[in-house]
Amino acid sequence: MITKSIDGIKGLQFSSFPNSDLVHAIFSRHGGISPDPYRSLNLGGTSGDSRENVIENRKRIFDFLNRPVETVFDVWQVHGNDVINTDKARPAGEKHQPADGVITNRRDVTLLMRFADCVPILFFDPVQKAIGLAHAGWQGTIKRVAQKTAELMIKEFGSMGGDIIAGIGPSIGKDHYEVGKTVVAQVGENLSEMKQDVLHVQNGKTFFDLWQANRLLLEQLGIKKIEVAGICTACEVDDWYSYRVEGQRSGRFGVLIGLK
Repeated sequence: MITKSIDGIKGLQFSSFPNSDLVHAIFSRHGGISPDPYRSLNLGGTSGDSRENVIENRKRIFDFLNRPVETVFDVWQVHGNDVINTDKARPAGEKHQPADGVITNRRDVTLLMRFADCVPILFFDPVQKAIGLAHAGWQGTIKRVAQKTAELMIKEFGSMGGDIIAGIGPSIGKDHYEVGKTVVAQVGENLSEMKQDVLHVQNGKTFFDLWQANRLLLEQLGIKKIEVAGICTACEVDDWYSYRVEGQRSGRFGVLIGLK
């Protein structure tokens, strides 16, 4: 990945995504105005930070990519697998639609999602000039939201799996993501073909590898160009928000992607 810093804000970009066709960044927690415990570039509005802080932080990440904040399309993330194809920005004040995947082929739309341990998955089809963004925690992963997002790009835009480039961003790594019997059972029921590859037992504890699970889901659709950040949010709380480490008052880091 490539790191770009402007005025204290640090944005990570996938080296496999061509800058000539799109803008994108995964933003660390640095460079915002939120006080502790949200320090400082918090994009989440449901954990106790003020609305004014979140609005200013959002403006800063859009300025970082030279995108008008009015082009934003974001959703109410609900740990599901519904995916929206949008051809316009979300009007100011309009209620968020519940979804965990968004796609578009419009240059005047910038997709935004928020994360704190769940997996950000970015998509770009350089042939059909289309993009997507997905939010995959353990629930979204077993519900195959990554596949659902790519499948809608294929259906709506004529994308082909072999053309799509995908990026799996910073999120909780397998060494920190201990899961219980309920999650283990859900993986066995919904991801049975890869259970042995994504669940690991160590010292009597079971760990779920979300990076590997989502990579395998994408490969099932013929997507081979997959870049994995390999950054664990629970390991690096100084740079990233982690719900597992920080609890309910954890902030959320932002992810943006838009076509030029």
